[in-house]
Amino acid sequence: MLRNLVILAAITSGAASHSGAAPVALFDGKTLAGWEIRKGEEKWWKVGDGMIVGGSLTEQVPFNTFIASVKHYENFELSYRLRLVKGEGFMNSGMQVRSQRSEKDSEMIGYQVDAGAGYWGDLYDESRRNTALIKGTPGAAKDWEWNQYRVRCEGPRIRTWINDVLVADYSEKDPRIPLSGRLGLQAHGGGRLLVQMKDISITELGGTAAQ
Repeated sequence: MLRNLVILAAITSGAASHSGAAPVALFDGKTLAGWEIRKGEEKWWKVGDGMIVGGSLTEQVPFNTFIASVKHYENFELSYRLRLVKGEGFMNSGMQVRSQRSEKDSEMIGYQVDAGAGYWGDLYDESRRNTALIKGTPGAAKDWEWNQYRVRCEGPRIRTWINDVLVADYSEKDPRIPLSGRLGLQAHGGGRLLVQMKDISITELGGTAAQ
């Protein structure tokens, strides 16, 4: 009996280890440690009142700019709170997952979990196929207010919840598309807006090959 309990404990421990680690905070509320800004774009990003803040309400953002995680992630569940502060012009943002920095311009290349009026929860393929891979379920998000996001990437499948409502469920069919990469918060060019993000954490799942 004791031997069986020991074996069961070992199996349970192994399963727990395979399922991934505990959630890890990706933002300390005070600095941008663990995040990287492309040289020349520092003016668009700062920390304020416990938030990562991108964009401007006094000056039009001239191009898409991103603050990106230093680490790369493969299989994970990402949680964060996001709000857009209304300015004027085109006001949009989003979170890149499994993405890479472009070597020729300010863009990031990869999946973007969209944010903004009319775009909440869309999964867009930024600077690659340049199309919405799936439209988010409308009504889950609140314009100009804080929204809670949860993004789960497992193998080819990407799911997104906004305020605990499943808004997108997409499975990649193209085997050439990378299943790992950086995270990246976007301040979209062409308008005056602020994007604010806080309470950011990630849980790495079994099979993750973070760099």
